[in-house]
Amino acid sequence: MNKKQQRLRRARKTRSHIKTLDVYRLCVFKSLQHTYAQIIEPSTANVVAQASTLEAEIKKDLKHTGNIDAAMAIGKVIAERAKASGVEKVAFDRGGFKYHGRVKALADAAREHGLQI
Repeated sequence: MNKKQQRLRRARKTRSHIKTLDVYRLCVFKSLQHTYAQIIEPSTANVVAQASTLEAEIKKDLKHTGNIDAAMAIGKVIAERAKASGVEKVAFDRGGFKYHGRVKALADAAREHGLQI
């Protein structure tokens, strides 16, 4: 198994547990240059809210898009968009990534701005 297969295996295990909870899911994906977050509805798997460092309004305030500051900005925006669409409580799907660095910063920022994880 290579690193990507191992990460996807961990992600699959987490997602199967979250499905039993039947709550909205905050999914995080990070690449070397960008960070992405989505809130997904449990029953229909529709995306309720999303944010990424590719968006112009978020990108203009950042010096780099692949660091902790960018992840904190994404956490703030995704929390605001989730509250606007009526979602207050979510399960955190870290996508097989370690809960460290950018992933942790995104989750902490979302919590600070009113999202219950």
